[in-house]
Amino acid sequence: MKILGLDICADTIVGDEMIKGISGGQKKRLTTGELLVGSARVLFMDEISTGLDSATTYQIIKYLRDSTHALDGTTIISLLQPAPETYELFDDVILISEGQIVYQGPREYAADFFAAMGFRCPERKNVADFLQEVLSKKDQQQYWCQYDYPYQFVSVTKFAEAFKTFVIGKRLHDDLDRPYNRKHNHPAALSTSNYGVKRLEILKSNFQWQRLLMKRNSFIYVFKFIQLLLVALITMTVFFRTTMHHDSVDDGIIYLGALYFAIVMILFNGFTEVSMLVAKLPVLYKHRDLHFYPPWAYTLPSWLLSIPTSLIESGMWTLVTYYVVGYDPQFTRFLGQFLLLFFLHQTSLALFRVMASLGRNMIVANTFGSFALLVVMILGGFIITKESIPVWWIWGYWISPMMYAQNAISVNEFHGHSWSKPFADQNITLGEAVLTGYGLFKEKYWFWIGVGALLGYTIVLNALFTLFLTILNPIGNMQAVVSKDAIRNKDSRRSDRVALELRSYLHSNSLNGLKLKEQKGMVLPFQPLSMCFKNINYYVDVPEELKKQGIAEDRLQLLVDVTGAFRPGVLTALVGVSGAGKTTLMDVLAGRKTGGLIEGSISISGYPKNQETFTRISGYCEQNDVHSPCLTVIESLLYSACLRLPSHVNDDTQRAFVEEVMELVELNPLSGALVGLPGVNGLSTEQRKRLTIAVELVANPSIVFMDEPTSGLDARSAAIVMRTVRNIVNTGRTIVCTIHQPSIDIFESFDELLFMKRGGQLIYAGPLGSKSRNLVEFLQAVPGVPKIRDGYNPAAWMLDVTSTQMEQILGVDFAEYYRQSKLFLQTKEIVEALSKPNSEVKELTFSTKYAQPFCAQFIACLWKQNLSYWRNPQYTAVRFFYTVIISLMFGTICWKFGSRRETQHDIFNAMGAMYAAVLFIGITNATSVQPVISIERFVSYRERAAGMYSALPFAFSLVTVEFPYILVQSLVYGTIFYSLGSFEWTAVKFLWFLFFMYFTLLYFTFYGMMTTAITPNHMVAPIIAAPFYTLWNLFCGFMIPRKIPVWWRWYYWANPVSWTLYGLLTSQFGDLDQPLLLADGIRTTTVVAFLEEHFGFRHDFLGVVATMVVGFCVLFAVVFALAIRNLNFQRR
Repeated sequence: MKILGLDICADTIVGDEMIKGISGGQKKRLTTGELLVGSARVLFMDEISTGLDSATTYQIIKYLRDSTHALDGTTIISLLQPAPETYELFDDVILISEGQIVYQGPREYAADFFAAMGFRCPERKNVADFLQEVLSKKDQQQYWCQYDYPYQFVSVTKFAEAFKTFVIGKRLHDDLDRPYNRKHNHPAALSTSNYGVKRLEILKSNFQWQRLLMKRNSFIYVFKFIQLLLVALITMTVFFRTTMHHDSVDDGIIYLGALYFAIVMILFNGFTEVSMLVAKLPVLYKHRDLHFYPPWAYTLPSWLLSIPTSLIESGMWTLVTYYVVGYDPQFTRFLGQFLLLFFLHQTSLALFRVMASLGRNMIVANTFGSFALLVVMILGGFIITKESIPVWWIWGYWISPMMYAQNAISVNEFHGHSWSKPFADQNITLGEAVLTGYGLFKEKYWFWIGVGALLGYTIVLNALFTLFLTILNPIGNMQAVVSKDAIRNKDSRRSDRVALELRSYLHSNSLNGLKLKEQKGMVLPFQPLSMCFKNINYYVDVPEELKKQGIAEDRLQLLVDVTGAFRPGVLTALVGVSGAGKTTLMDVLAGRKTGGLIEGSISISGYPKNQETFTRISGYCEQNDVHSPCLTVIESLLYSACLRLPSHVNDDTQRAFVEEVMELVELNPLSGALVGLPGVNGLSTEQRKRLTIAVELVANPSIVFMDEPTSGLDARSAAIVMRTVRNIVNTGRTIVCTIHQPSIDIFESFDELLFMKRGGQLIYAGPLGSKSRNLVEFLQAVPGVPKIRDGYNPAAWMLDVTSTQMEQILGVDFAEYYRQSKLFLQTKEIVEALSKPNSEVKELTFSTKYAQPFCAQFIACLWKQNLSYWRNPQYTAVRFFYTVIISLMFGTICWKFGSRRETQHDIFNAMGAMYAAVLFIGITNATSVQPVISIERFVSYRERAAGMYSALPFAFSLVTVEFPYILVQSLVYGTIFYSLGSFEWTAVKFLWFLFFMYFTLLYFTFYGMMTTAITPNHMVAPIIAAPFYTLWNLFCGFMIPRKIPVWWRWYYWANPVSWTLYGLLTSQFGDLDQPLLLADGIRTTTVVAFLEEHFGFRHDFLGVVATMVVGFCVLFAVVFALAIRNLNFQRR
């Protein structure tokens, strides 16, 4: 940990995009450390230096080299922009281009090979950069050294062929031709085990790891418990024993409803496993593929650790509800119900883990989970009785875990003493009459059949969970690919332009007398602005965990009296070791911090900074590239330009400006490529980085902050980016970049430097000078600081000589040395001068907060969301496919239910089908939309911070884009189900059915969006949403219609699902005067009278019902919009 520099954050959580944790560079080192602590002797390491400073990179590579030599290992590392001293640590180099190996052999002979081909590496040029650029058609000519011969481009293929005749190439060829002598093998050369430790140790480690994760996620488990407790308390007051009786079959049906609800609650309680497991899958797949442990070593502890959860939750439910509801008072019956609910909870957890491991994507897994729940419940024997299930679906009844649970828990209750009284003249008890009347089994042994079946399901489903984790891989890992033709066309288009050599171009440090050239598309009017800041301090609250370790302070200071200035036409670098506070300072200056205490003053061209106006004239390129995944590159840029350029800029000018920016950052060949999700699909890291920069540049800002714009890029791509940045600086804009491990060329392309040490203090603030002369002279003036070697990278040298170890050796605090220097006084004078308003510069004012009016913001957001939805088949296509499957399934299960109106059971079956469809399609819509909204909300944090739009247009666009998709979904479901169910084919009734389904699916979708908006992420959102699904289910009128206790009737009317069922049932059956046979088989009534007496449904109330259903849509949409506007869960 010390070598990787992770000892300072050993007790800090890793965090993610929403939770504060370790820095990006520390995460990269953590990934490296995961492998280094193992026993692997062959290491493949891809771009491990991204996000690290050059000193840390040098330290890590040196350790890897020493350990490789000492342990006789094999290490292959790909690096982006390695510093010369880092490059020199390697023994061999493999140079690959266009899929061909150009050179492979000792590092020291690589430059000799190219010298033999007529290309020489200049002085003060990093050899690693030279090796890459010499293969590029655009950069190759500048290295030609055989001036007696005319230069001709040497292709990669010619280099590869020439290497075969080079002495190193011949030697490599000879080695490969000679078979390896196995006698030289050491017995331990090859591992005989897939894993580093014994199985018991693996299991023990996984058990401890998962227990720690459960502890860290204790909020979720505690919240689930409290949620279940609250629902249990509500349930016991709904089915209160003083209102419950044991005198008739109708009383028994109410108890069956209570038992059914208990089963549904315990079964549904496991649904949160879907989102929690899908979030863990990337880590699990990484561990599995790196052979950290086999999948069973994860699934077994997760099963064992879930047992206490099941015991607590099922025990709590039984304890709270059993005696208050008035179930049979025998203690053995109490224990029987507890045992059954425990095994059902275990089955539920296992079922949803299987769905998550099978779906692997949050949306798909949620859909799979909802479908599994639907199949299990609809064929469980309560919603539709066994006798009513068509013969072609009866197999589903026998494989449904809920069927076994429902029969077992019912047998346990209705064989109790409370139900032992004789029923009528038949030779059965009242309890047995209830069971047989509802199509349930009456034999006592069905209790143990149910327990055994649930135990078997738990074992089988956990085995399937293990199998899917073993054989399935993450969904997709595609990267955008540029064809060779595109590359050739790109090069040919540019070959007629004068290609300025990067070094001479970037080294134009002085702007004295520089004429800022007007460039095509880059001359939209802007006001050059300066920024100065004085005595900036930044504090954050100390976490409780650190306080427990002995830290007494309440606040931790991350920035200490930072003073400096950024000026127009001056390119400023913000440099420091990882954790020095570079990004923190940039966030503070840009106004991106959402928490903490900021002290000090910030001025824009002499006027106090106003954040609302500042966002209009500034751009911020974040280190983590955040974009809408379903847009193309050019659409992302047009979207940004449309919202951020002034409204007077016409469409043609916008388009031309966007195309010029794309040309500058070399994104033209990728204009039609989808952005995708980082590390999953779409653009590569380097392409995404250039897109991030371009998105900010199309806003035509006066001041641009770039957080590590070259991080994750190779030397040539970094040079392209910096050449672009210099182009922008030369137009008179103010540019500030944080930067890690820059090459000499890139480092010396900056005009000024702010150099920070760990702890948030400045060491240097001022001009770099030619060949970094000013910086070198300043640091070498400190007694004891070693002089810089010829050709050494000044960026790496300054990090080395100012490290904490050097400060201890020299007895110098470089921050204090800087504060006592003349340079600090000069900086203060510059800041004082820039802090006073200039008569030529007016204070920034805009007539409106945003560049575009509300309607234009809404239209632009809707345009983007429309494209995003259309290109998101995992959401839209899966939802459509799910609806078709559900429609066909319901239609075939409920075959001709709509035409059967002779008995009370016929009405119940029709209502049960409507009830199940509404709940399950609706809940599926609500859960599947949550991860979509979560991603878009995360993107909106960046876009809103940039002043692109206000929250309400964004929220309303997300609401509006759902309308056509829900309409299609309603038409598909309504047409299929209505026809297969043989409901009455009249235009009015069919349109009423479509109306209620459309607005019901809308309010469910808006409810899912609302719960996401009021919670930090899509893992917490389902947990918040679930209790209300439960209450809607309980109070919808299906399980307990008019007998709801008086103190709960208000919630029946506040329940959207009850209004939906009211509307659906009344619109189809509320006008029928035909006779209806009641449940006792003796009495008759009419359908209209039964609906009013049993449910309280009246056909003349249909208009009010329709209004209420629409009202719930509006309510959830408005709350969603307000939550998006007023709640911000991003912590920076």
